[in-house]
Amino acid sequence: MRDSLTGSRIRERRQISGLRQAQLARQVGISASYLNLIEHNRRRIGGKLLVDIASALSVEPSVLTQGVEATLIAALREAAADAVGQKAEVEALDEFAGRFPGWAAVLAQMHRRVVSLERTVETLSDRLTHDPHLAASMHEVLSAAAAIRSTAAILAEPGEIEAEWRDRFHRNLHQDAERLAESSKALVAFLDESEDTGERRGLPMEEVEAFLEKRGFHLPELESGQDPVSLAQAEMASSASRSVARQVLDAYAADARAMPLEAVSQSLEVEGVDPLRLAARFSVEVQTVLRRLAFLPEDVMPRPAGLVICDSSGSILLFKPVPGFAMPRHGEACPLWPVFSALNRPLVPIRKRVTLLGRTPADFDCFAIAWPQPVSAFGQEPVYRSAMLVLPVEEPGVATDLPVQVGTSCRICPRKPCDSRREPSILSEGF
Repeated sequence: MRDSLTGSRIRERRQISGLRQAQLARQVGISASYLNLIEHNRRRIGGKLLVDIASALSVEPSVLTQGVEATLIAALREAAADAVGQKAEVEALDEFAGRFPGWAAVLAQMHRRVVSLERTVETLSDRLTHDPHLAASMHEVLSAAAAIRSTAAILAEPGEIEAEWRDRFHRNLHQDAERLAESSKALVAFLDESEDTGERRGLPMEEVEAFLEKRGFHLPELESGQDPVSLAQAEMASSASRSVARQVLDAYAADARAMPLEAVSQSLEVEGVDPLRLAARFSVEVQTVLRRLAFLPEDVMPRPAGLVICDSSGSILLFKPVPGFAMPRHGEACPLWPVFSALNRPLVPIRKRVTLLGRTPADFDCFAIAWPQPVSAFGQEPVYRSAMLVLPVEEPGVATDLPVQVGTSCRICPRKPCDSRREPSILSEGF
């Protein structure tokens, strides 16, 4: 019954938008007479035309096919699933939304706002705690203010000060005031950085990751044998980012030579995503396979692939995102991720099913291994690195063992009992 009223909803939305039939028809590339048949439910509609009409009317296609009430019920169902310590009567959602549409809309709107605020808290918590640029800026502001206060206190003391010393204090006061003004402007500019610019500030690795993300984490130039050094020189703005980029691109080029794209594509079609079998097939290390799979183009890799590389201190050296996967960029990540536990057993490949806790829990298939970096002398202690390939689980309900529950960081983790917790969560309702 709901699907048969799609045309009526289109007509209602068009009238609310103040559009005539001819105007809407022209925008979506059909005749006014055909749109008239659709609006009177005499022609079925779907696919691209439905999407185009929904876009022209500035609504989601589901609003036209299922009605506002279906969208509202879906939002309420999501809010009920996210509620901590509460069990809502989800079987009565249809009746509730029908009898009290206003209150239902209020609850749905509040849930969306809570979700948005939680994401903001997560972002700001990570940024304020770990952003090195922000920490340096705050230190500069505070030190300049302390210097001004100290000099001003000396000048305010009773008694005469020799002219030479007074001039020196005035000069220091002027210089510290200028330093405070400059550092304050720099801090304000940093905090006012627009999310729309696409510019990433902070560590050189973040500039490298921004470049890789822009290119879809796949570089055909290196696949065809181009020198990584020239690519790094052309794309990176600072000498530090160029140095980091050369390391990443050198590894990419070496992996591409060891595992040619066409051969990898054929192996994936036959054997699927199995890092150990691929390592044996190409006679390479497991970490080479994990990096290579993460940097394959979308038409070769059967599903999205994320990647995390860290050193033995737990610092993230390279991060490739994947939908639903989150990890703090600057430390204090959940220690239960396989990329960290692999450091306890170097050269032992690990595979774990992981559930990332949050507003909407997400399941991932994680492959990890830790390995020592080459040493230059006998007796030198090796430095270990660890890599983790992250694949979204296609069938969340199918698992060979219980998944490991992890959070992004302790501060915003909703998990109740956890032996690895370092500090209480600010999401107190989760405990």
